[in-house]
Amino acid sequence: MGYPGKNHKAYQTPKRPWEKARIEEETRLVIEYGLRNKREVWKAQSILRKYRKGARNLLALMSSGTDRALFETKRSELIMSMQRAGLLGPDADIDDVLSLKVPTQLERRLQTLVYRKGLARSPKQARQLITHGHIAIAGRRVSIPSYRVSRSEETQVSYYGKSPFTGDSHAEKARITKAAGVR
Repeated sequence: MGYPGKNHKAYQTPKRPWEKARIEEETRLVIEYGLRNKREVWKAQSILRKYRKGARNLLALMSSGTDRALFETKRSELIMSMQRAGLLGPDADIDDVLSLKVPTQLERRLQTLVYRKGLARSPKQARQLITHGHIAIAGRRVSIPSYRVSRSEETQVSYYGKSPFTGDSHAEKARITKAAGVR
């Protein structure tokens, strides 16, 4: 066992590093979501891998003939946590957990939500606004583009109170609102 305060890898690298189809798909995701590198795609894959493993363990628990009440409580815990995170809809089941894809995970990132809400002209600009401290959630500045926004926080994403983007006189904000109107 290592030192618990030490950072560790939150992802696994691909088993076949030069697989053309995988490389093209990852490159498309990096461009579409404005990610810094493919490592962020691998992190999203690892998070989904953990959820899928939990769902498979639940299915194995059910087929092994254990207590039905125990299975239902664990199933509802898994589904509710994923619904709070915004990964699943209101009437989801274990099959929905197993069918999740990487773009679903990437859509919950703060960077993507800032772009989708029209606070930035592009995903790259959304990343820049977040790292420079212009974006807040419920009035609190968030400077991590990969922050996973829950459903309850989704409506509270806006410009930070002391940011120059809050005023109407900022030239870049005028460009952003013009571009958002064109979309």
